[in-house]
Amino acid sequence: MASKVMDLIYWKDTERTGMVFTSLVVGLLFLFQLSIITVLATVSLAIVCFTISVRIYCKLLHALQLRDAAHPFQTYLDVDIGLSGDQAEHYMQRAIFLCFAAVDTLKRLVFVASLFDSLKFLLLMYLVTYLGALCNGLTLLIIGVIAVFSVPLFYSRHQEKLDNWVAKVQAHVDNIKDILKRLAQGGGPAPDPTPGGAKPKSQ
Repeated sequence: MASKVMDLIYWKDTERTGMVFTSLVVGLLFLFQLSIITVLATVSLAIVCFTISVRIYCKLLHALQLRDAAHPFQTYLDVDIGLSGDQAEHYMQRAIFLCFAAVDTLKRLVFVASLFDSLKFLLLMYLVTYLGALCNGLTLLIIGVIAVFSVPLFYSRHQEKLDNWVAKVQAHVDNIKDILKRLAQGGGPAPDPTPGGAKPKSQ
């Protein structure tokens, strides 16, 4: 299952990926004008009308002895989407673990277990308020879908350049974080990274 998803994201099968990508984006764009119930009902109605029409058409061809009696959608009916007991238990345990980990992280941020992390969280929430004023969640979802089908492919084609750029940005971010941490701890010069470096003079 995971390999099929990766094939879709990296456009290994262009026709199938194009169909999935177009369907997702068009369906999300419909949600701007229609409710999600209307969209789901309309899409389901269109799909079932199509499959029933194909099924009746194949039966007519079989009655006229122009084709065999094979079910036109037997390949999809044979796909196993069930989970064994062990798999279901594994995914349930993982979901519970992730939920409790998220709650624990939120608790530490809200109740200021680390002043620096809480300040970062405060800044992030402040920026999100501006993001919410610019666009809604549906717009972000559409952007996310487009990013999922474009960013991995773009990264795979320009991996070396992007890695170098990210390394430079990470170095600047680490430098800023180091300065902020030293300021939060009362300031002072940065430690000498060389072995046996000179120690700061005492006052």
